[in-house]
Amino acid sequence: MDSDALKALIRTVPDFPEPGIQFRDITTLIGHGPGLSATIDILARRAQAAGAQAIAGMEARGFIFGAAVAVKLGLGFVPVRKPGKLPIKTIGIDYALEYGTDRLEVDPGAIANGQNVVIVDDLIATGGTALAAAELLRMAGARVDHALFVIDLPDLGGADRLRLARLSVEAIMQFSGT
Repeated sequence: MDSDALKALIRTVPDFPEPGIQFRDITTLIGHGPGLSATIDILARRAQAAGAQAIAGMEARGFIFGAAVAVKLGLGFVPVRKPGKLPIKTIGIDYALEYGTDRLEVDPGAIANGQNVVIVDDLIATGGTALAAAELLRMAGARVDHALFVIDLPDLGGADRLRLARLSVEAIMQFSGT
């Protein structure tokens, strides 16, 4: 399946979570076996081309795509978690949201110093979470040069923010607007 066929599998839910937002729902993509498989294949080829030695994904939808890519490539998966989810000593980073802050944590022992870790997530919007994840993984000793996404919302500028932070950004598809 090509990117246009995959894009057709994304459901758009108007006015969610608030009026004026066009929510891009991956549930219909991940529920379609051939579409999910094709998506993982595309992401895996791109991660392999980037020289991935491990794949990182952010909670929660990044776990779906990132873990599948890691399995496809025979690589380890590094879960970037919300606070308080890991039962060991973690390192973390606080980052700004539109209204407030959030935090990401990782097991520093999950990453070898200098290991080439590729970030995989479902969607890039403003880029705040991916940018924080890249910084956190770098704090843990990873080399993070690539971020892969199923969907880019280019009007929100997230991919440009990541590029300014020395990340190559690729997405399978784009949707205009918010």
